[in-house]
Amino acid sequence: MKTTLVLDDALVEQVRQKAKERGVSMSSIVEEAIQRMLVESVPPAPVNDLPSYPMGPYLVDIADRNALYDALDDPEDFARYRGER
Repeated sequence: MKTTLVLDDALVEQVRQKAKERGVSMSSIVEEAIQRMLVESVPPAPVNDLPSYPMGPYLVDIADRNALYDALDDPEDFARYRGER
């Protein structure tokens, strides 16, 4: 099948040089490279879920902005929320 590719000039020059070294056409070099890329393609590894741990009940309702700010602004409350006191 005949097709048109738009390639960087420097890449075309490298392909031309490789074809000249091997005594083959540029088309055969490009075809070989594409075939190799398709064969060597490794399917992406499956994504595993991150571990989760039971941390107990929420100590601050983050939907309640004032309660969240109060907990973050007061060092005593913040320490208590973190389980330090």
